[in-house]
Amino acid sequence: MNSYDDKVKNRVKRMEGQLRGILKMMDEGKDCKAVITQLSAVRSGVDRAIGLIVSQNLLECIQEADGDEQVLNESIQEAVNLFVKSR
Repeated sequence: MNSYDDKVKNRVKRMEGQLRGILKMMDEGKDCKAVITQLSAVRSGVDRAIGLIVSQNLLECIQEADGDEQVLNESIQEAVNLFVKSR
């Protein structure tokens, strides 16, 4: 079972607030450039959160591998696949 630190959870909470703000902007008929700018900020936030989660998970896997080269290689490949899949 993975654990997620407060830094990652706070990033997701920030994005949640941004998304609510975007919906409000849409309801108020705000300029499309402003809406797109905010959506881009959320997308960047998601990318950063994914990077943090993948790197933290990889670090945990490396520590658990205890020097087993096959487990290390599998963990690294899985991390790369997760990151690529998220793009």
